[in-house]
Amino acid sequence: MNDLSSFRMETTIKDWETDQEVRWCPGCGDYAILKAVQRTLPELGADPKNTVFVSGIGCSSRFPYYVESYGFHTIHGRAPAVATGVKLANPELDVWIITGDGDALSIGGNHTMHILRRNLDCQILLFNNEIYGLTKGQYSPTSREGTKSPSTPFGSVDHPAKPAAFALGSGARFVARGFDVSKKLPEVLKAAYRHKGAAFVEIFQNCIVYNKDVFADFTEKKNADEGQLWVEHGEPMLFAKGGKGIALDREKLCLKVVEVVDNDWQGAGVIVHDVTNRSVAHMLVEMPFGLFPMALGVLYDDPRPSFESAVDEQRQVAIRGKTPDLQKLVSQGESWIVSHGVSNP
Repeated sequence: MNDLSSFRMETTIKDWETDQEVRWCPGCGDYAILKAVQRTLPELGADPKNTVFVSGIGCSSRFPYYVESYGFHTIHGRAPAVATGVKLANPELDVWIITGDGDALSIGGNHTMHILRRNLDCQILLFNNEIYGLTKGQYSPTSREGTKSPSTPFGSVDHPAKPAAFALGSGARFVARGFDVSKKLPEVLKAAYRHKGAAFVEIFQNCIVYNKDVFADFTEKKNADEGQLWVEHGEPMLFAKGGKGIALDREKLCLKVVEVVDNDWQGAGVIVHDVTNRSVAHMLVEMPFGLFPMALGVLYDDPRPSFESAVDEQRQVAIRGKTPDLQKLVSQGESWIVSHGVSNP
């Protein structure tokens, strides 16, 4: 685990800002996410010289240019592969993966699945705007049915993927949700950083040009009380200023919304959030919005040994009691001597 009680690097937000012009569309939610990350890193005691941001292709993937740290702007969908190499080469580095719904779940779906099941110690921030923004507004794997775009002029007939459900199904041990302009997003990022292993954070992000206000039903202030369920470990799942909650329908084995009268959430059967309960986490990410609020915050957090720690342990066992001998290594097996243009075994 990244131990926040150990040595802390004293930095400010200015230490994490680069001299590069930030080039996103005016009003893009990416600006808010960038600032949230830059505000959070000093609070984590992170060190720019020990931090690496890895991205694929897409609007979100410009991120490494704007954070004063090491970074890789890689190829479409392959950020997890590069990040895995970085972490195996130097397990002490703090590795962040920045990706989008198209980059991570379309061309990169296979790579995203494997980094989650392997449980590489890194933070994966998936910016979900339900559209391809960089390539001018085609529908993406998370676009809703009926989405009209240049590639679906009559409306998408695809059933959309749910990133958080995908992550849980791939074996992720940490799954969380937030949205671009939320004041609570830094706390979600801190929880992801503290987690030992692959921490997956879906961030709902407003694409001001091609999918404007698609999340307004729960992100706008006027809709927040009824539309947002911020879960916290050990606390009851309440929303609508405490007037409603989430309970378990024991007959149907599913979640339901209940009314809470006189603050008696226990009498209403409201569930207390347990971040280690994988079954409830699955139900939370599958709640249909409208009938239910949008579940936000840390939905699941149950760490297990990380991939790079297992690889290092295996390597230590393999080299124990042995003296490195490069010549012996390159000479083992069959060898050939080339002399006067004639090859002899």
